Amino acid sequence: MIQRLQTIWLLLVSVLSFLTLQTSVYSGHRINDIVPKPMISLTASYNPLLNITSVAVGVIAFITIFLFKNRKLQMRLSFLGFILSLITLLLYYWQSKSFIAEESSITITAIIPVLIPLMIVLAIRGIWKDERLVKSTDRIR
Repeated sequence: MIQRLQTIWLLLVSVLSFLTLQTSVYSGHRINDIVPKPMISLTASYNPLLNITSVAVGVIAFITIFLFKNRKLQMRLSFLGFILSLITLLLYYWQSKSFIAEESSITITAIIPVLIPLMIVLAIRGIWKDERLVKSTDRIR
């Protein structure tokens, strides 16, 4: 299980997904604030839908690690995690539009939500290679 490279990718996805609950992706002032408030940080816990999708990606990635004997289900769950991570990126984009552009900025930790789908793709690639290897050994028998 641990010697498979996709296990490492999925574990990193899980850790980074839960890390987005605390790290800021965007910071600034909101458009609808009548009285200027201190700068607000856009994290995954900022919006309930962002929170749900981020936690779902982390939980799916963590559960997928332990499904190494059922590669087809592991592949399907990885695809689901990939789609959810893209939805999370879209939600971050939509939420960033509610900030005043001149007084807001993207933070350095904004790379974390972008890395998550990339790592899921690398995990899917590893699962696919494993499946192909198993199929080739079945043909030899």
